[in-house]
Amino acid sequence: MTVTEENDPHLTRAQNRFLRRIYNGRSVPIIVDGRPFVTYKQAIQYLRSLTPAEREAAYAQMKDQAKSPRRAPEE
Repeated sequence: MTVTEENDPHLTRAQNRFLRRIYNGRSVPIIVDGRPFVTYKQAIQYLRSLTPAEREAAYAQMKDQAKSPRRAPEE
């Protein structure tokens, strides 16, 4: 089991929990800023590298894509 820091100053506990849920068992990537994310770890590392405004925008994109039906991205 991977231990992550729940007290991350950049993401709220609710955001961390939601990201864990949407990336659990995901096989179709979520695309944000042209980058595919399949795992929680990939997504959290990317979000932590962003400024607060960029982070909120990227999180919103992840959330929107997670709510839409799971299908491969069209190219």
